[in-house]
Amino acid sequence: MYPNPPPYYDNNGYQPEHNPYDNRSPYNIYQPYPIPPPNVSPVPQYLPQVSPHQSVAANQHAKSQTWCSSSRQKIIFVVAAILIVVVIAAVLCWYFLSSKCEKKCGTSSTCVRSSQWCDGTGDCPNGEDETYCVRLYGKGFVLQAYSPTRSEWLSVCFDDWNQVYGPLVCQSMGYKKSSYNGTILEPVTSDLNGFASVNTSVAFSKLHTSIRTRNSCPSGRVISLRCIDCGQSTKQTTSGRIVGGTAANKGDWPWQVSLQIGQSHVCGGSIITPEWIVTAAHCVEGNLASARLWTVYAGSLQKSGGLAYFVERVISHPNYDSETKNNDIALMKLKTSLSFTNNNIKPVCLPNAEMPWTETQNCWISGWGYTYQGGSTSSVLMAATVPLISSSVCNTPSVYNGVITSTMICAGSLSGGVDTCQGDSGGPLVTKTNNFWWLVGDTSWGAGCAQRNKPGVYGNVTVFLEWIYYQMQTYT
Repeated sequence: MYPNPPPYYDNNGYQPEHNPYDNRSPYNIYQPYPIPPPNVSPVPQYLPQVSPHQSVAANQHAKSQTWCSSSRQKIIFVVAAILIVVVIAAVLCWYFLSSKCEKKCGTSSTCVRSSQWCDGTGDCPNGEDETYCVRLYGKGFVLQAYSPTRSEWLSVCFDDWNQVYGPLVCQSMGYKKSSYNGTILEPVTSDLNGFASVNTSVAFSKLHTSIRTRNSCPSGRVISLRCIDCGQSTKQTTSGRIVGGTAANKGDWPWQVSLQIGQSHVCGGSIITPEWIVTAAHCVEGNLASARLWTVYAGSLQKSGGLAYFVERVISHPNYDSETKNNDIALMKLKTSLSFTNNNIKPVCLPNAEMPWTETQNCWISGWGYTYQGGSTSSVLMAATVPLISSSVCNTPSVYNGVITSTMICAGSLSGGVDTCQGDSGGPLVTKTNNFWWLVGDTSWGAGCAQRNKPGVYGNVTVFLEWIYYQMQTYT
């Protein structure tokens, strides 16, 4: 039997439900003042008395001391001045060098030039400069490669393309070859400015080192790459609420999973590949970071149902801040792959670069969390529709007063009444665009549940794309 969940506190973020490993008392927040030391009578210090009548030798000695003291002061002054000049010069050098940092190496402080990024040679400490060199762009999944010579992303033309390249490119991004879903041709549009095609005069290795730049695509077509069949749902567009609740139907949210410890629901998560789950970093912080604690349940609307999968690895974002909930995202890699054989277990699409979402984009949230603040979790999967809220609005004094960062995204109603709550943490915030469902965010925190001017706050998944793909490539 696990203890009851702690009470929900404003601005503390969602707390994992039934955390059997956290024995901290929520009430033990005051520490006693330090006991002052007992009074000790000061010991008087006596200075030796000097006679006003001193010998000539003594006077000469005093003058020598005075001269030495004066010379020492001058030397100290000169050395201090030199040190100050050196420090100022170092600060100025650091400022100018850091201001010219064109590309930062992942989470380290190392910088490299744009011309070194994706040039085929690892210049960053962990080789991050050679990991995110291929990406998918926009709602059409347009394949793009980074050009170090032009310092920009170039859309890959159909010209000189061979179908065998598709699975190889997806594999280099971190997907399994078995997940490859095919290549589609998209027309060149006005938002596609730079182009490239495969250089057939050299052996194909990695796409970004096997391209040649060009000003246009003679075929008028670019490659749309589908590395995985994602974002498919039977969901009909109706509304509902998690807090207050409308139950989901089978096949509505097939990427939704329950993350459990000892058959007790703790957090939600989203399937992005047969091996990878996206959740929130605050779900797995501290002593909950051990993979052996967790079981992932997929394919059921019931919290206690579904197929069980064991976790091989838990990876929390290295810059996650438990106080501010900045960078609140984590990944779980499963020991065995999920099987996408029916409509109840399917992946959601990771957002591509430059998705055309608006500030009021309509999204959906889902989970088994509390149906009202201070209540208990739901036995069936609930869902709700919420609009995105711009960071400028969410950061106003009446809402969250400037604490929303670029790694966060707000969604909900400022009038209250519709929201995620405790137990929904880590679960999906999704939207439908171009007939695909996309993972916009993971449930992170909020002040209470469904309160006026306190919408839900979610990890901004688009910001974490480079980090996600880096983990998928590293732990294939």
